[in-house]
Amino acid sequence: MEIGLKSRDDFLDGQILLIDKPLEWTSFDAVNSIKWAIKRRFGLRKIKVGHAGTLDPLASGLLVICTGRATKKIQEIQSSQKEYEGVITLGATTPSYDMETEVGQHFSTEGIDDVKIRAMTAHFTGKISQIPPVFSAIKKDGKRLYEYARSGKDVDVKAREVEIMQFDILSVKIPEVGFRICCSKGTYIRSIAHDFGQKLGCGGYLSSLRRTRIGDFNVNNALHPKKFGEELKAGGE
Repeated sequence: MEIGLKSRDDFLDGQILLIDKPLEWTSFDAVNSIKWAIKRRFGLRKIKVGHAGTLDPLASGLLVICTGRATKKIQEIQSSQKEYEGVITLGATTPSYDMETEVGQHFSTEGIDDVKIRAMTAHFTGKISQIPPVFSAIKKDGKRLYEYARSGKDVDVKAREVEIMQFDILSVKIPEVGFRICCSKGTYIRSIAHDFGQKLGCGGYLSSLRRTRIGDFNVNNALHPKKFGEELKAGGE
């Protein structure tokens, strides 16, 4: 994506920006980077900037960022289907269902093969019930679930219904399984990775994740936050 020549009023009136969030950046980091670049370029004291759907720090990929009056479209964009590509590592589990926490248990992957793995996707296609990870930002009694988890407190997390429109296996090199998933809003890919390994009987966790699409917006048209800042500095009014 090239931002082209945008004026101060363009950003205030509202722009939808496609940003390729780097690994280890929070979604807040990316929003702040974009907001600061716009304010600095045009000497603005205030401008509304928000994102349409959080990405975990350990995930990379498409973050849709809205400015000015376009922030009113955030809820609509958040409700769109999302597509991810990633890797599930079999034979182990982690408390966070991804690599945020260390491996807690190891299991044998003996007897697990390409055929069983591909057949298992049928159990995770369509409308399914999943329990979000306790290491998540969902609020319960005014606190984020990860706050309970990090303090060692047990918390009851209710299952929720989500929809998986497509679940493709891209590669199998045990213990690593490459996949592509198209899903509804609110789906936790970490939970799918955990439940997928559990269903296979060997455990599993999410070891890599990249969001490639939100509705009609594709990561192929997205810019690194720093690249956005560089292009904005070079162009504009």
